[in-house]
Amino acid sequence: MKTLGTPPSPPRRRRRSRRLEAEAEPPSLALTRVTTVRASDPFSSAEAAAHWLDEATEAEDTTDVLVAEGLDLLNRALHAYAVAAADARIPILTAERAVAVRLGYGEGEALAASRFEAADEIDVRAGISRRRRREEDLRPQERLAAVLGGRERADVCETLLLRARADLDAGRGREAALQLRVGLEALLAELRDAISDPDHSEDMTTLSERRAEAGEAANLALGGELPAARGEQVRELLEICERVLRRRRILRE
Repeated sequence: MKTLGTPPSPPRRRRRSRRLEAEAEPPSLALTRVTTVRASDPFSSAEAAAHWLDEATEAEDTTDVLVAEGLDLLNRALHAYAVAAADARIPILTAERAVAVRLGYGEGEALAASRFEAADEIDVRAGISRRRRREEDLRPQERLAAVLGGRERADVCETLLLRARADLDAGRGREAALQLRVGLEALLAELRDAISDPDHSEDMTTLSERRAEAGEAANLALGGELPAARGEQVRELLEICERVLRRRRILRE
């Protein structure tokens, strides 16, 4: 991991503020460049590495898997750092938020410094149409404006279920089960009559009937890792909760 274009560190002692000119440019932002390396599976030769890169970038599914693998490693490292530093502000990263995503190969110190022998830049949003991309970009902004303007409020269950999803995607099954338990209860309380829709009513009934499963999974999580069957229940219940939230958001628009 390396930070590029880092602005100078502020002085230790706080100085008095200084007046800026009206046309003053804001300082440039630092850019963090991260390289994840599959050091446990080296290539036998440069030719083998080049052949791998050609095949990996030719198939979109393979590229997606490799990008997800790198992001998973990065987010696990960030989570470990957040726990060690007791800092809850460290965000979860996604490929779409990156300035650039590259897939390549190299050797030793050069590769650790992100200097590849050869690399391809990956367009992680290539499969999204321009219209859909614009809709996806605008929808969170519209919701944000509504929440900040006081026209809408963010429900507690949304925050709790987002945390459950982040934990589940990162392989933290115990944490996901514990978050789901309170997130599901909050959803049942907050969204019971949120919209008039048969599918909404059906999903809410299902969640109400299966809420005991969430409680049992959370209790097991307190004692250790979840059995596979319980982990699948957590995943299913979380997906239903997310469907309820997604439907509510769509039908409100």
